[in-house]
Formats: sequence, structure tokens, C-alpha cells
Amino acid sequence: MALLWSERKHTDGSVARVGDETLRVALARAAAAHLPEWADVLTPHVLRHFCTSRLYQQGMDLIAIQQLLGHAWIATTMKYVHVTGTHIEDAWAAGQQHAATRLEGLRR
Repeated sequence: MALLWSERKHTDGSVARVGDETLRVALARAAAAHLPEWADVLTPHVLRHFCTSRLYQQGMDLIAIQQLLGHAWIATTMKYVHVTGTHIEDAWAAGQQHAATRLEGLRR
């Protein structure tokens, strides 16, 4: 299944390109049906920020995200990444745990 369709089939069998407006309308309909509290807020741009943030939180490299989004500058990509308030502390704790595990292996 494609991430973003480049064309769609009509019931009569004809094919048409999917444009920006088609994606906006489909997103608005899906939001209204499944996320009614977000219906007036959820736009393709908001979805782009959300997906970027989730990819980063799940460990995707910032340079890979930059390439995925098509940004020329990493600073632009960094504006798309929103992290939780505890992100820095969580990263610090994970790093300390990783270091402790590696040091434990050296003792043996």
C-alpha cells in the first residue's frame, strides 16, 4: 500500500491524479469521522509536524528525517521536531544506563 497515492481510480475505471486538495479533503473527512475534537485543527502541515516528531522520538536519525521531508537545511527540520518536556532527562537516563551496562561488561 502506498504512503501517498499519486493517482486514484474512479468507479467507472478511469484514473485521475490525486492533488493537494484531494488529500486535504480526505484528511478533513477522516479527522471529522475518527478524531472529531481535531477536525478543525488537523491539517497536512500539522500531520507533518506530528509524524516528524514521532519518527524522531522512535529513534530515526535527524538527517534521515531531513531527507524524508526534503529540507535543504537541518535547521528547518529541527523546527518540525517537537519533543516532550522530559525528553532531555529521558535521553540522559538512557545514556547513563547504556554506559553502566557497557562498564559492567568490562568488569568480568
